[in-house]
Order: sequence, then C-alpha cells, then structure tokens
Amino acid sequence: MSYRIEKMKDAPLKFIDGDRSSKYPKRNEFQSEGIMFLNANSISSGIFDISAVNYISQEKYETITKGRIVPNDIILTTRGNGVGDSFLFKEKYGEGLINAQMLIIRCDEKMLSPQYLYYFFTNPACKNYFINCSSGSAQPQLPIKSLKEIEIKYPPLPTQRRIASILSAYDDLIENNLKRIKLLEEKAFLRYKGIVRNEKMEELTIEDLANVVMGQSPISDTFTDEKNDIPFHQGVTNFTNYFVEHKIYCNSPIKIAEAGDILFSVRAPVGRINFTTDKICIGRGLCAFRNKKGFQNFFYHQLKEFFFTEDVIGNGAIFNAVTKLELMKVKFKTPSEKIQLEFENEAKVIYNLILNLTMQNAKLMEARDILLPRLMNGEIEV
Repeated sequence: MSYRIEKMKDAPLKFIDGDRSSKYPKRNEFQSEGIMFLNANSISSGIFDISAVNYISQEKYETITKGRIVPNDIILTTRGNGVGDSFLFKEKYGEGLINAQMLIIRCDEKMLSPQYLYYFFTNPACKNYFINCSSGSAQPQLPIKSLKEIEIKYPPLPTQRRIASILSAYDDLIENNLKRIKLLEEKAFLRYKGIVRNEKMEELTIEDLANVVMGQSPISDTFTDEKNDIPFHQGVTNFTNYFVEHKIYCNSPIKIAEAGDILFSVRAPVGRINFTTDKICIGRGLCAFRNKKGFQNFFYHQLKEFFFTEDVIGNGAIFNAVTKLELMKVKFKTPSEKIQLEFENEAKVIYNLILNLTMQNAKLMEARDILLPRLMNGEIEV
C-alpha cells in the first residue's frame, strides 16, 4: 500500500490557536452550562473528560473570534504537563472554544480524514515526538513552528477511514463507560446533597475528620518505569476524573499513600482530588487523606463540595499552595456518624461500579493502543 509522507506544514491542514487577548474568559465568568471552553485538563490519553470542561455564556462567546471549534477539529494540547495530548471534537458537543494552552488542527477532508489524523497523533511514536519537540522545564511547550516540521504519514482516504472506524469502536465503548461513571458520580453527589440539606450538622475541621500524609519527593535518580516498583505521583499530571493513573515508579519511596486514600493537590493547583486504588509514593505536590471513622466516600464529597473550584485557599508568589496547617483548619458541615455510615454503605456500591468501569476502560485503551501502531504501519490489512 502506498503512503504519502509530508511535513505538517505542507499537508492539507489549517492551524488555529486560542485567544490570548483581554477578551480571554476570567475565572469568575465560568458557569455550569453554556458554550464549552476547553483547557488542557479536558483531555487525557485521547479521552475527552467533560467533567473538566468550563462553560461560558453565549454573550461572552460572541466577543471571542479566535479559537472557535467546529466538528471534526482535532484539539492538541501545546503547553503544560499534558503537552501532546489530542482529542477529536465531535458534532454532538456543539460549539466550543480553546484556551491558550491548546491548538486546533483542521483537515481538508477531501484528502485527509480527521479521525485518521487524530489516531496518528495518539500513536505512541508520534506522541513521544511531540514531547521531544517540547521546550521548557517548568511549563513544557510545543511551538507551532516545531509542530509544522513533524512528518505525517497517511494512506489513501478510503483506507484512512477504515482504520479510523476500527479504532473508534474502542473509543465509543470507553466514552460510554465514562458517561456511566459520570451518572454514578452524580447519583452519589445528589444523595450527599440531600443529607447536607436535611440532616442536623455540626462544623468539624479536616483535622477532626481525617488523618493526612503530606507528600515528600524522592530524588529523581530513584524514578523508574519498572511496574514492580511503587507508583509515584508528584502532582495532578496523571489524575483522571476519579482514579489516578500510574505512569512513573519509584524504588526508594519516602511518603506513602495507601490503597483507598484520597489524593489532594496542595500546590499548582490547590484542590484537585482523586482516589488511589494502590499503595503509592507521593511527592510534595500532593497529600493523602483517610477518614478517621472509615467514612471515606462521605469525606470525598465534603472535599469536592468545598473545593468546587481550584485554588480557593492557599497562597504563593508563583503557584498557589496550601500548608498542612491551613488545610487542617478547613471546616466542613458534618452529620452524625450514623448518617455517614448509611451513606458510606450506599456509596461503596457506587464506588465499586465506578472502579469496575474504570478497569474496563484501562483494558480497552490497552487493546486499542496495541492495535493502533500496527494499523498505522500497514502491518494489518484493512
């Protein structure tokens, strides 16, 4: 089969960056619904996390002309820890905008399938190339100039479409599972809100409610990619919508979070939350919480409700950060232990369902990622 190989700057593509002007939405302009305003946290491993999307009003949208998304646009993260992550924006998502950390890549669909190009970008070889082209240690950045020099390889259009169809079947299953997870999360949160509205409450501090382990980073020489070592997490880079993903390991851990602990980011940004299903090593960007009475799921929702937006507490000259002393003084309205236990028994069922769906998605992604390079390289006939 013949493949066409050319640099992205010569391919039938259009590059559109996000707005960086004074019209850029401020945090206080975000709302619970409206027009999607995507950020780097909206994408993880090619999966669109709608729970991490901000929204702006139609009126605000009309003031911004740069960075507007149309269906079949590929969204690429070009700055931050998620540099190189990409996502295909589908018609069902309606309208949208990207922030300044992202780039829109638009195909001439008479020559190049957007679905095919998206999967080309998610190929580990291409993803690694994106990362290697990035500059900057504190804030990795993929310059558009460097991006345009990357070579892409594509077969005739009918073959592109067949390859994309095979791979999209995996992504459709993954997306359906994510929808189910979101519904389960909403069910648990609505039950929690009902308790908060209707039960007698007392104010207790985090120190009253939970034990905490503050992270401490090992030296970098101890980091490995050996899965027999203990997983290591420095910050929120490998957070998902619920359970943290393991990508880096450590052979000399210092601070440990146990399986079932709640991970909480204490710097850059303050307040992002995930569970860990495994014993892990945590660095200085995280702490780990365990409810003293075992009401871990109720405490999780208390944290989620208080830290509804990032950086609501904390200070710092460069990054927002929170100390252990500040954190432990935060107060939550808390019902009786009897009510918390009732909630915990219900929530554990939901937690286990979410865990099973998450594990299904991990297996689907693994299968897709094994198949993807073989399809792209023509090793499998389609």
